[in-house]
Amino acid sequence: MSHTRTLDECIKEAEEKKIALGHFNVSNLEMMWAIGRVAKELGVPVVIGVSEGERNFVGTKQTRAMVDSIKEELDHPIFLNADHTYTVEGVKEAIDAGYDSVIFDGTKLSTEENLKKTREVVMYVRSRSAHTLVEAELGNIGHGSVVRDSIPEEAAHNESMYTKPDFAKMFVDETGVDLVAPAVGNIHGMVKSGNPHIKTDLIEQIREFAGVPLVLHGGSGITDEDFIKGIEAGISTIHINTELRLAWRQGLVQGLSQNPDEIAPYKYVTDAIEAFSDLIERRIKLFARI
Repeated sequence: MSHTRTLDECIKEAEEKKIALGHFNVSNLEMMWAIGRVAKELGVPVVIGVSEGERNFVGTKQTRAMVDSIKEELDHPIFLNADHTYTVEGVKEAIDAGYDSVIFDGTKLSTEENLKKTREVVMYVRSRSAHTLVEAELGNIGHGSVVRDSIPEEAAHNESMYTKPDFAKMFVDETGVDLVAPAVGNIHGMVKSGNPHIKTDLIEQIREFAGVPLVLHGGSGITDEDFIKGIEAGISTIHINTELRLAWRQGLVQGLSQNPDEIAPYKYVTDAIEAFSDLIERRIKLFARI
């Protein structure tokens, strides 16, 4: 059955084919179903992500149970990632709930503390699961899923602030993480005037030095051309959140305005689901080159 494939296997296959898996964040059951149905229709594996805030809203265990139910019914490889987790305790909670991957985000810590806690995370995951992947984000790409007026000052917005290939190698060697999310011109959120371009030559160098698959965070706002170049350079998973939230909100506003007297949520939320699904379809087709 297709849903017995591991996330690691799907990422390796994506690298071989020079395509990327889409990682899409959710906040409710309707979003999970939309992602699953589109991925099934297109025949492409997909990753559903929930940040700490989203897990607190939906429920860590409840998200796992809902994704499992959808995956089983669709008989399709749908994986669940504990996105941006800032504490070891938060990682343990997701791992104990059976998540397929987890991101320990130590970008606000000192390098020494980040290495120490990431090692602790990796050791815990290895003791609990043979197939769960651990990802580390290296370099500051800003924080928050918002539409910005300008690039945030704290984010890496010039080459001197980008992730260094030798640092990525050291981090992987010291911690044993399975995936690395570098700062290569990408930022979280969207910038009204346009997001920066990503550095494809740097992606190639980091992939070579690190020796593990690379994940592109802050995918919202990046141009289609940059996505394709990034995938060809070595990106195998791409995170999308902000533009999905924006599409959902705009669809919901439209649904409410066109049906001002409707009080049944499953009826006035239809436009939001449609807008969300359309964007998921466009992104999956682009990343999978179909």
